Amino acid sequence: MDKKNTIIGALLIGAAIAYMFWLQKSAPPAPPAPPPAAASASTAVAPGGNSTSATSPTATTATPVAPAANATFAAARADSATATVTTLSNSFIEVRFTDSGGAVRDVALKKYPAELGRTEPFVFNALHADPMLAFVDFPGLDRNSRFERVSASSSEVVYRAVLDGRLEVIRRYTLAPDNGDKTDPYQLHHETILRNLTDKTAPPMKIALSLGTAAPTNKDDPGLQLTTGISSGKDQTFIKRDDLAGSGGFLGIGAHDAKPFVTSPGPLTWASVKNQFFTSILTPVEPAAGLVTRRVKLLSALPDDNHAAYGVTAAAQFDVKALAPNAETKVATDLYVGPKEYARLANATVFKVDQDKVMEFGFFKYFSQILLILMTWIHGIVGNWGWAIVLTTLTLKIIFVPFTLAASRSAKRMAKLQPELQALREKYKDNPRKQQEATMELFKTNKVNPVGGCLPILITIPFFMGFFSMLQSTAELRFAPFLWAFDLSASDTVGHVLGFPINIMPLLMGATMVFQMRLTPTPSVDNAQATMMKVMPFIFTLFCYTFSCALSLYSFVNGLFTIIQQLVINKMKDPEPAAPAVAVGPGGKVVKNVTPPKKK
Repeated sequence: MDKKNTIIGALLIGAAIAYMFWLQKSAPPAPPAPPPAAASASTAVAPGGNSTSATSPTATTATPVAPAANATFAAARADSATATVTTLSNSFIEVRFTDSGGAVRDVALKKYPAELGRTEPFVFNALHADPMLAFVDFPGLDRNSRFERVSASSSEVVYRAVLDGRLEVIRRYTLAPDNGDKTDPYQLHHETILRNLTDKTAPPMKIALSLGTAAPTNKDDPGLQLTTGISSGKDQTFIKRDDLAGSGGFLGIGAHDAKPFVTSPGPLTWASVKNQFFTSILTPVEPAAGLVTRRVKLLSALPDDNHAAYGVTAAAQFDVKALAPNAETKVATDLYVGPKEYARLANATVFKVDQDKVMEFGFFKYFSQILLILMTWIHGIVGNWGWAIVLTTLTLKIIFVPFTLAASRSAKRMAKLQPELQALREKYKDNPRKQQEATMELFKTNKVNPVGGCLPILITIPFFMGFFSMLQSTAELRFAPFLWAFDLSASDTVGHVLGFPINIMPLLMGATMVFQMRLTPTPSVDNAQATMMKVMPFIFTLFCYTFSCALSLYSFVNGLFTIIQQLVINKMKDPEPAAPAVAVGPGGKVVKNVTPPKKK
C-alpha cells in the first residue's frame, strides 16, 4: 500500500508539473514594448540638448472620451497626433512630456535596454491608458485637454491651462540631476497649482493623478508581478493585476467576475505601479486620499478573457479643499520611475523609510535584504553578478559549517542505530508508550539528537526562499551574463529538442541533488519514505526547470559545496559513545550503567 501511494503521489506531482509547462507553452506572448516614440515634427532642440516645442499652443479644452461605466478594464489609447512633446533628460532617464494633459507621456531608462543585445532603452508607460501625472476622468483637464507650455529649460518645464475661465491650473516639473544630495536621478518633482479666478468660493473637488501603466517586460513575462502598491506609513498593500480579472476558481470554489476597478482608501504616503523589474512610485508631500487600480488592455487583437493582453494602471486621489476667491492651493509630489534596485530605494536620505517595500520580498524579506546587500557588495569587488552569486553562496555555506557538521554527525549516528530502532519497534509494537520511552533512552545513551539531521534543511530554507523572492525582481540581474547564460534573470536555455528547452543549470543542480542524496546517511528504513526521498531531486529539478538561471546557480553551488563537505565528513571518524561503567554488586552480581565517580 505504501509503495502504491508513493507511485500515485509521484504521478500526481509529475502531472501538475507537466500541466505547468503546458500552460507556459500555450500562453500567447505578452505585448512587446514599442520603440520610443519620436517627437512631433514641430519640436526643436533647446539649450541643454533637450527637445522642446518650437511653438506654444494656446490654452484650450477638449471634450474627453469617457470609458463605458460598466467596462471591466481600461483601454490603451494612442497619443494625439498633434501633441507637442518636450524632453528633459539626465544620464539615467529621458522624460518625454506632452501638452495633451500637460503630463509625462513616457520615461526611457537609459541604463536598461528594452531587449537583450539591443541599444534602445526600456520605456516605462510606452503603452498606457493615460500619461503619468495626467488628470484622470476630469473633463477639461485630462489627457484630451491641450495645455500651454509656459516655459522650458534643461531641467524644468511648466504647463498652464484655464478651465472654463474659472480655474487656472499650472503644472511644473523639475528633473533631478545626476548626483543630487537629497534627490535620485530617476526622480521627478511635480507641482500642480490650482487657482480660483472667480469672485466666488470654488467648491471642494477630488482629483486623480495617473501613476502610469505597467506592462510585461518581455514576451516571456507572464505578468505575475504586475501590481499596484500603497503604503499608509506603517503597512503596505499590493494588488495584483489578476485580482481584477474574472476567475472560475478551483473547481468552482472562489470563482468571481471581473472587477472594473479596486479602490484602496488612504491616507497614503506613497503609491506604486510596477512590473517585474521597473516601477513608478508617487510620493505626495501631503498624504493622498486613496488609489484606484484598473487593468489596461494593451493588445486589442486578443480576446478579453486572455490575461496576456493586459497591464495594470492606477490613479492617486487627492481631496482639494474649497478655494476662496482668487485663492490657490498646491498638490506636490515626487515621482520615481526606474529600476527596482533595493540599495537605491532603501536610501532613507531620498526616499521614505518603507519605500523599499515596493520590492515585495514577502515573508522572508529580511533574508532577501541581507543576501542582496551582501551580493551587491561582492559584485562591487568582482564585477560580475554570476560570480557574486557564487561567492555569496559560498560565504553562507562557510558560516553554517559548524551547524552542518553537528547535524551530519547526528545523521550518521542515527543511521547506525537503525537496526536497534527496528528491533525496538518489533519488540514494543503493541505498546507505543513503552516504544517511545525505549527509543528516547537509546538516543540518550548514544548521544544522538533525533532532530539534529534536520538542521541543515531548516537553516537553508529561509535563505533559499529569500534568494527565490529576491532573484525574481532584482533589476541588476536583468540581462546580466554568466558563462553560457546570457541573462541571469531568465532560464539559461541553450537549445531545444522537439520544442522542449534545454536548460543546463537546472540539470546540474539536479545532478548535485541526486549525488548528495546518495552520500547523506538515510536514517529512515521506511520503504515509502526512502522512495520519496529518491524521487524528490527529480521532482525538484522539474519544478525549478524554468526558473531563473540565478536561482539554479545558487542551488548548484550550494549542492556542490555540500557534496564536498559530506565527503570530508564521511571520512571523519565518528567518536563512539563511552561504554557504560560496570560495577560488581553484593553476591558478585554485575551491575551496569553505573556512573563512575568524578575525579577530584
